[in-house]
Amino acid sequence: MHTRSALFEGTIRPGCEEAFYDLVMAELMPVWQAMPNAMAVRVMRTERREDGAPALVLVQEIDYPSLEAVAEAEASPVRARGAPVMEKLMTLFDGTLRHVVYRRLA
Repeated sequence: MHTRSALFEGTIRPGCEEAFYDLVMAELMPVWQAMPNAMAVRVMRTERREDGAPALVLVQEIDYPSLEAVAEAEASPVRARGAPVMEKLMTLFDGTLRHVVYRRLA
């Protein structure tokens, strides 16, 4: 199994916190759940972090059955549907968005 993760590192603009998370849940979550071959979708909001840890405000994970399934999802028109929403989300956020694909070992 493989997991594609989106890591939002930075800060949400002051006063935009609830709008940021509302947009994720109301508009992006349905897109992520509709991704081809998606087995599970998780979205995590940081509650606390240790000193020196990256300033992650949101971590999203989508499980796929294979690396080929990840590639299919990345090229999917479903993913493209989320692009305008992601653009709107990034106006509420100062930082970087990085993607990592993991292979589950256990």
